[in-house]
Amino acid sequence: MRWMRKAADERVAGALAAALGLPPIAARILASRGISTPEEAERFLSVRIQDLPDPFSMKGMLRAVERLSRAIAKHEKVMVYGDYDVDGVTSTSLLVSFLEATGADVGYYVPHRLVEGYGLNGSAVDKLAQAGTQLIVTVDCGVTAVEEVDRAAQAGVDVVVVDHHQAPAELPRAVAMLNPHQPGCPFPSKDLAAVGVTFHLLMALRKRLREEGLFRTRPEPNLRAYLDLVALGTIADVVPLLGANRILVAHGLQELEKSARPGVRALKEVAQIAQGPVTSGQVGFKLGPRINAAGRLDDAGTAVELLLATDTSRARSLAATLDRANQERREIEQEITEQALLQAKGHLDGKRGLVLYAEGWHPGVVGIVASRIVERYHRPTVVLGVDGASAKGSCRSIEAFDMYAGLGRCREHLVKFGGHHHAAGVHLEAKEIPAFARAFEDEALRQLSPEDLVPSMRIDADIHATDATLELAQALARLAPFGMGNPEPVLAAEVQGLEARVLPAKSGPADHLKFALGPADAIAFGMGEKLGVLRQRAQVAFQLTVDTWNGRTRASARVKAIEARA
Repeated sequence: MRWMRKAADERVAGALAAALGLPPIAARILASRGISTPEEAERFLSVRIQDLPDPFSMKGMLRAVERLSRAIAKHEKVMVYGDYDVDGVTSTSLLVSFLEATGADVGYYVPHRLVEGYGLNGSAVDKLAQAGTQLIVTVDCGVTAVEEVDRAAQAGVDVVVVDHHQAPAELPRAVAMLNPHQPGCPFPSKDLAAVGVTFHLLMALRKRLREEGLFRTRPEPNLRAYLDLVALGTIADVVPLLGANRILVAHGLQELEKSARPGVRALKEVAQIAQGPVTSGQVGFKLGPRINAAGRLDDAGTAVELLLATDTSRARSLAATLDRANQERREIEQEITEQALLQAKGHLDGKRGLVLYAEGWHPGVVGIVASRIVERYHRPTVVLGVDGASAKGSCRSIEAFDMYAGLGRCREHLVKFGGHHHAAGVHLEAKEIPAFARAFEDEALRQLSPEDLVPSMRIDADIHATDATLELAQALARLAPFGMGNPEPVLAAEVQGLEARVLPAKSGPADHLKFALGPADAIAFGMGEKLGVLRQRAQVAFQLTVDTWNGRTRASARVKAIEARA
């Protein structure tokens, strides 16, 4: 693994430290992340909700608001049609709960992953039209649904599309299209998750409904209370936590801490998240997977029902169902991951991309498996579950490879694909897999150099071990929320002759190390074999956090790597 140092303008870092009263190391990290003025740094650190972009600057917003406002006023039957992942589930729950608060006649429909597949489908359109639906609002899908939107129009049903995936050349002829990636859209925050696009729709719609006087006769929805759902979907969809996303997540995590929603409280209980601040990591690794589990193995409607639940007892029952589904998902995932790793190892020589497949691999977990393969081998990876003559799967990428563009150059072998730079989904005929694998490898050879296949660890700053103080940890915490686009800072320090205590692993093959890194308590999980390295001259990479235990607060170092130095 390459240790990559981030360069920073020391003059800018000094100015930021002086203006904001930050420790020089924290100011240097801000400067290395492209923040060049105290004003920019203040906006970054303050995450003010009023700094969100004007929702009406999004192309199509006015038409979307007008159509929804009319549907509410005329009591038309509205159906929110969502995707089955966390972003789709939270987008669906967000829009349904808001429309219910306005008195709208609203329901929701989430397709079954294993039966219907991704996105708006023709049979669902027919079913909804026959049930009297007059307006369909797609969330986290729809940007590619050209035929399906036409089919809805022929049945007398209007469609508003709310999506965030890359826009194809031909767009659906919807009544309104909300997608920051569509041509001609001036909206500044292009990286919103679908739930973020949906939230901006709510901001615009609430303003219109207020002007029309709707809230003179009913309570006006408090949009801040909806931000817990926005944070869940945004973090789980691994979009960059910068700009509008950073603001939405920062305030959404505060709402998650309050747990006003019965479904969220129940979900936190089964995930064993204690009272207190909720972190992006807890959303990404504890809450998100449980919401996802419903749609991966069965019906994502269970997760929507949980997030919309108003009864605590029912919420707990649904959360327990999702918890069991998540455990089942983990067992299936582990079995397929072991098989895929063996297959990848056999195909690795000279390959810059991996296409792995087998009959019977569960399509609901292949995305997670693809992520595991990328973590191990650092190559763009496609994992396919074959079912007779058909194959469906998920794709995960590395930073240097644009997955969506790459699949576009392999489209002749695909029935359908969609996604973005880092992740995508594909559907193809099983007989096309060998040809697709060759075309995918050609694209990987075109996009990637041998150096791109070597994983790297970003080092934000080199410090002395004595600088690993509580003050610095608290300053770094101000850079949160952390995630894609704003990773948690990694520091490096040289040490020599350290004594460490070996902690036997309760699970897994490798022991842990615990030692003092200056004033911080350091823990190195699974690195027991590095004990001898620490006693010599070594370089330690770590993340510095604030840890409170038994009423005592101090700095804690989570070690990422230990490397011998000559």
